Amino acid sequence: MYRFLLSRQWVILTLLGLVLIPVMIELGFWQLHRHEHKVAQNQLIADSLAAEPVPVTRLTVPGRALPRHDMWRTVTATGTYDTAHEVVVRQRTAADEQSIGYYVLTPLALEGGKDVLVNRGWISAGNDLTRFPDVPAAPRGKVTVTGRIMADETTAESGIKNTKGLPARQVMLINSTQMAKRLARPVLGGYIEQTAPRPAGGSPEPVPEPDHDSIGPHMAYAIQWWLFAAAVPVGWVILVRRERRDRAEAAAKEASGAAGEPEEATGAAGEPVARTAALTD
Repeated sequence: MYRFLLSRQWVILTLLGLVLIPVMIELGFWQLHRHEHKVAQNQLIADSLAAEPVPVTRLTVPGRALPRHDMWRTVTATGTYDTAHEVVVRQRTAADEQSIGYYVLTPLALEGGKDVLVNRGWISAGNDLTRFPDVPAAPRGKVTVTGRIMADETTAESGIKNTKGLPARQVMLINSTQMAKRLARPVLGGYIEQTAPRPAGGSPEPVPEPDHDSIGPHMAYAIQWWLFAAAVPVGWVILVRRERRDRAEAAAKEASGAAGEPEEATGAAGEPVARTAALTD
């Protein structure tokens, strides 16, 4: 009855289903892990933003990567801006996530001979990308900066490959190690995204607070993959039953057709005998 399952077509179809089921289940768990990672990151950002400000030197030191659990913490730093070594970071978007421009990155010289990098905010790129743009002047004298501490950007995480051959005082990444080589003095690991004081005139435009509310569609994708995995055996059973029914119907039609053919009567000599109907008054 089910001998057709041994046919080449059905063997291939069955093997394909057996391969798809674990693959879809694994894809569902992959999306689930992405969902969990996003939820954990949102919680970390929320907790960090809600924490009390601390001096930047409490969380980072020169030459050390910023621990992930310290990301987005509010920190303070007091020093003097070194505008002579100010640079701009290329290919950055404004708060609208549409306009392309620069981040203004200015070293802040702290007491004790160390610096910390401060991302003062975003400015428009203008028309000439080969020259240093007009940057709003940083405050003079001693200032106290408040902002979010961020980890150094790297080529591996950002996906940016070409960081050489750029115009003077332009960089692609915010990286304290690279800036330490430019300054020839120690620079604290990571950098500060400035939130206060607000710049006069609104420029540079402060970097907006990171989104920590949306969780994305990963959980929905996980459920979809698991439903697809469950649908494979269900679909296989439906196809098998349909194939069995179609074959049974075809066999029944063939048998009924063979049984319904009339047999022709023959006489003693083998000749057909004419059938006559008796007519009565």
